[in-house]
Amino acid sequence: MNKRFPTFIILFFIFSFSLFSQQKFTLSGSVSEASSNETMIGVTIAIPALNTGVTTNEYGFYSITLPQGEYEIQVSYLGFQDQLHTLQLTENSKLNFLMVEEAQQLEEVIVTNTSEKLDIRKPQMSVNTMSVSTIKKIPVILGEADVIKSILLLPGVTNAGEGSSGFNVRGGAVDQNLILLDEATIFNSSHLFGFFSVFNPDAIKDIKLYKGGIPARYGGRLSSVLDIFQKEGNSKEFHVNGGIGLVASRLLVEGPLKKDKAAFLIGGRSSYAHIFLPLFDIDNTAYFYDLNTKINFKLNENNNIFLSGYFGRDVFSISDSFVNTYGNAVGNFRWNHLLSNKLFSNLSLIYSDYYYGLKLDFVGFDWNSGIQNFNVKYDLKHYINDHLQINYGLNNIYYRFNPGKIAPSNSNSGIVEDQLIQKYANEFAAYIDIEHEITPELSLGYGLRFSNFNRLGQDEVNLYENDHPIVFNTELQIYQEADPIGVLNPKRNESLAKFNNFEPRISLSYTLNSESSVKASYSRLAQYLHLLSNTNSPTPLDVWTPSGTFIKPQLLDQYAIGYFQNLKEGYYSVETEIFYKDIQNRIDYVDGANLIANDAIEQVILNGEARAYGLEFLLRKNIGKLQGWLAYTLSKSEQRTPGRNAMESGINNGAWYNTPYDKTHDFSVYGNYELNSKWSFNTNFVYQTGQPTNYPIGQYEFQGLTVPYYGLRNKERLPSYHRMDVSATLTPKKNQFRKLQGEWVFSLYNVYSRKNAASISFRRNQDTNVNEAVRTSIFGIVPAVTYNFKF
Repeated sequence: MNKRFPTFIILFFIFSFSLFSQQKFTLSGSVSEASSNETMIGVTIAIPALNTGVTTNEYGFYSITLPQGEYEIQVSYLGFQDQLHTLQLTENSKLNFLMVEEAQQLEEVIVTNTSEKLDIRKPQMSVNTMSVSTIKKIPVILGEADVIKSILLLPGVTNAGEGSSGFNVRGGAVDQNLILLDEATIFNSSHLFGFFSVFNPDAIKDIKLYKGGIPARYGGRLSSVLDIFQKEGNSKEFHVNGGIGLVASRLLVEGPLKKDKAAFLIGGRSSYAHIFLPLFDIDNTAYFYDLNTKINFKLNENNNIFLSGYFGRDVFSISDSFVNTYGNAVGNFRWNHLLSNKLFSNLSLIYSDYYYGLKLDFVGFDWNSGIQNFNVKYDLKHYINDHLQINYGLNNIYYRFNPGKIAPSNSNSGIVEDQLIQKYANEFAAYIDIEHEITPELSLGYGLRFSNFNRLGQDEVNLYENDHPIVFNTELQIYQEADPIGVLNPKRNESLAKFNNFEPRISLSYTLNSESSVKASYSRLAQYLHLLSNTNSPTPLDVWTPSGTFIKPQLLDQYAIGYFQNLKEGYYSVETEIFYKDIQNRIDYVDGANLIANDAIEQVILNGEARAYGLEFLLRKNIGKLQGWLAYTLSKSEQRTPGRNAMESGINNGAWYNTPYDKTHDFSVYGNYELNSKWSFNTNFVYQTGQPTNYPIGQYEFQGLTVPYYGLRNKERLPSYHRMDVSATLTPKKNQFRKLQGEWVFSLYNVYSRKNAASISFRRNQDTNVNEAVRTSIFGIVPAVTYNFKF
């Protein structure tokens, strides 16, 4: 036996003990902009000697645990000067950083900032982050910077076309997107029926879109999460910025309430094209306005409070006989508390409301509907060490649904006041999310969300024979409404239906080398709310309804795998992903379903299934005078509703059919060129496969009328959609010598005036008596000019 073997064992144990017993300390703090004290999200705090680091959270906080020793700390965020600090870490330390903007603007990356740059080591995938500076430069209709229109240039994101509301992600429906503004739910993201979004870019701090691999802290929707945070306000000095456009203007004011301790922000935006309509003897109006507010107060090093809100309204009227008003109102009180240098907490009390009102004087009634929720959230982020972070928390949402109330608008109308049955529900969730670096090559993100949905009592509940609110007529081969056999009157605190779901999430990243990695993810999500809409694009009148006795919650299983690579030291980056989505209990509507003012919606819908799959590709150029990206998506989105038994035909004969948001090919290019300090140019090009639709396949005569006959659902398509937009930004040289900074933005939407089809209708020509197809287009070429300013 080798006599030196025991000595080796002793030395090994001494070394191992010294390694694992090496004392460690925690470095924590916050990162803010030096000019405003605005906290910064996604700033990188790196320790090059250990090849490790951390990024700041949604409130600018960071924490990292390191062995005792002397370190060089590198703090970086694109568009800001890098900072290098040397620190002797011998105890738990707090170190705050103030970031200074780069003086040389020509070197600023327009397409991405640090949080947008590809981090190949993190397990998070299927996420896109877009800077506000990028959004403001993308050419859009009528020259108004638009969050929703901008994210449509990303892979996997589409909508129903020009003048449509909302957006679709990876073949999902509009109601499957969770849209959050300072954690509050936004139920309608559009102004003026889709021409503008509700988000004022001047008030926005951070935007992140999750298309897959959605962390367990999010829930309640299947397709995506659009998480938007407002600015906090400048606590150092007063600033004003805004813009004046052809159809709308905006103004934002921010400043200190108590210097370096408290700040406020208030921003307003409004359209005003309707003011000029009377000059052309037009009595109609269509306009919007919104208001963003925020107050933050730093109580001490460990406590911050925030109070934020948003209020927006759209008004559309035809003379005084028809007035349509709708919009969102949200509010949020948040308390950030640092329990220790490793444990960060956030408590939020949130209110959200969506209102829809309609006044019809010519028939003498007023109509209003909407949805309200009250949400309590408590989230904690625990920085165990530089390899392990844990997020966990609770939230509870109480819902009130008003499907519609009708009331007489005057004493002579003859309308009898009527309230459709209001619905109530409560949604509770608890989650845990873990970010774990197993080895330098392998990182995992895994978590579990438990959700409970309780449909509460309401004034009346219909009872049906065999619990079937919809029956199938075998002779006519159609579905028909069932007659109720009785009515229940449950109390508010009673439960009509309960649903429990465990929603596991897991994602991983395996680093192939310093510039590339492979990632994969699986997500299960449950959605308990449904938007009642059988149009291609939702309208403001569409009504939300909760899951219950006859409407099951939607359940999603999504799988994704991708390859990610940085090229030429980050000058370029490539992201490719393949995804597959399987959805259970997707509601579908029988032919001829009436969704408006229907007090028994269960009589016209059935539970079906849906699926979507595809390939996404994104190539970005991140650095240089010319920056931009190329995005391509090849995908399929289908749904089907088979019969409940062998006697029933189901919907569409039980066959798979294209969803209204299926787009086989989706290609977009965006580019920004900084010519010099005075001029910059932007352009984007979009091509999409035409939207699924139905054309008549025949006709028959009935009592002298020609009645068209339609075949299976969504068998045809509109013509392909494509357009190009350009813009030029002029920044006067005199800006550098004065406090008032201004710029002019000149843009052309749809440069070659493509007449993209919003719809195609069929009619008989009165002169020739021949059937003809008529294409309806919304926009040709649209020029615009906007003046932006700040001081």
